[in-house]
Amino acid sequence: MDRNTQGALEEDGIAVLAREIGRVLPANGDYATPVAGLMLHRRSAPAAPMPCIYGFGLGVIAQGSKQVMLGEKVYDYTPGDAMLTTVDLPVVSNVTLASPQTPFLGLMLSIDPSLVLQLAADMGLDQAPQGCAAQSIAFKALDPAVLACLVRLVRLSGEPALAPFLAPLVQREIVIRLLSGPFGPLLRHVVVVGSPRQQIAKAVNWLKQHFSDTLRVDALAASVHMSPSTFRQHFRNVTGMSPLQYQKQLRLQEARQLMLSQDIDAGSAGVRVGYDSASQFSREYARLFGAPPLRDIQRMRVENLI
Repeated sequence: MDRNTQGALEEDGIAVLAREIGRVLPANGDYATPVAGLMLHRRSAPAAPMPCIYGFGLGVIAQGSKQVMLGEKVYDYTPGDAMLTTVDLPVVSNVTLASPQTPFLGLMLSIDPSLVLQLAADMGLDQAPQGCAAQSIAFKALDPAVLACLVRLVRLSGEPALAPFLAPLVQREIVIRLLSGPFGPLLRHVVVVGSPRQQIAKAVNWLKQHFSDTLRVDALAASVHMSPSTFRQHFRNVTGMSPLQYQKQLRLQEARQLMLSQDIDAGSAGVRVGYDSASQFSREYARLFGAPPLRDIQRMRVENLI
């Protein structure tokens, strides 16, 4: 197959994926499908940069475009690109191309690290390749075979009775193809026992479960068998920020979700995520989200109705 023919097939595949997402999600929003781990997204206008957390998974844009910022790095993300994240990352992202006639359409598929570990071992790929640096986020051209699997998954979201039985088989195929394709070296770093990247992943998991606790960085470093200075360096290399900055992002993201989903006031949300000072919570919230809590939540509710 020549390159032009392959490109045409990939373009057609992306168009099919966009059509299927649009069919499932006819209005703006984020939709948790009956397929476990599959989220669909639709926006009809560009949006301001917004802090959020990307979990371990595969992201794909079917229509429109997006920008993702991790630390000082900026990534442009368009149809035909696949984004793989291998640890929970606080990023800043925004839709850059969308309209009512041609809305932004995308998906995020969570990946189970234990499935990666199992399949890498079965395939004899349970060692990281030499000379390949571990990354927490990467963008590659979307494999047509993976694209075909994603179309099947989106279609399965319309078959809730069958999805629990068929979707795991498709997800398994996706992981196999990722391991054997351009993302393979990155995924193989995930399964290397005792590697710095895996140790940082353990620390990140601890922070996710205890973000409201007082953070003692030296103790967290010791728990993953690193000196404090080495831990800080590896943590920043993987996540793009310090442990304290990471914890702050987790706290503020959780507070925002509490106010949106449970309709609680800012003071109560701040206390629940670990803040002792309401004024400090409000300052740091406004610095991250661009507005004080009450104004930001009002804005979010209005935008979700557009």
